[in-house]
Amino acid sequence: MNISWRITAAIAAALFPLLVSSVDDGQAAVARRAARAIKPPAPEPCDPRRFKIILDVGHTSESQGATSARNDVEFGFNLQLAKLIGERLKAAGFAATRVLVTDGKARASLLKRVGTANDAHADFFLSIHHDSVPDKMLETWEFDGAKSYFSDRFSGHSLFVSERNPRFAASLAFAKLLGRELKEKGLQYAGQYALPVMGRYRHELLDKDVGVYRYDGLVVLSQTRSAAVLLEAGSIINRDEEMAMNSPERRELIATAVVTAMRSYCERR
Repeated sequence: MNISWRITAAIAAALFPLLVSSVDDGQAAVARRAARAIKPPAPEPCDPRRFKIILDVGHTSESQGATSARNDVEFGFNLQLAKLIGERLKAAGFAATRVLVTDGKARASLLKRVGTANDAHADFFLSIHHDSVPDKMLETWEFDGAKSYFSDRFSGHSLFVSERNPRFAASLAFAKLLGRELKEKGLQYAGQYALPVMGRYRHELLDKDVGVYRYDGLVVLSQTRSAAVLLEAGSIINRDEEMAMNSPERRELIATAVVTAMRSYCERR
């Protein structure tokens, strides 16, 4: 009798963990099925009238960015192009578009831009710039009786995104759309950023077809909470391209490309 009781107890003790495990597995399976049944909320459809676009004018009147081959400052190029893009976006129905002009020195102004965009709950942040080259590539020439600097070695536009941005996939998607629009309009992207000669300015090329680069350390891309892209519209240190970038025709072409890309981006949200 005692032996039988001990055998029964031993069998029960051996089976108990299996029974508990079976119950736990069953509950886990139910939980997994329930989780799959709960679909994440669909993203709100993009209404262009309420879609908040920040057009960031690169640099400031105090920290003016690159100097062109003919001694004009980058900030002026950026401001002209951003204003035109803003006008064209509003005309296309993106009524909440805002051209952001920031004051102050370089680093402080970067943090101001990010703070303004985040406080405004922007849906998209597009930073407008014009390109130059590292100082070691500069050559000298005389313009208007003054010693000036140029480099005709490289030309073209570039698009930059940051993997640190919380909406990296959306940023990359828009950058590709804009790159494609610029390419279809006959513009070539600047391929030098993938070359060793660029040194610390070298960046990973994410899309070799339309010229989208990864630039994780850029504050305005990595710290904005919305999708964010930086456009280097063209090289103003290249003497021929500087003239093109100063023309109404080129600015109009770029603005049209941005509007078309933004429409496509909005429709796909």
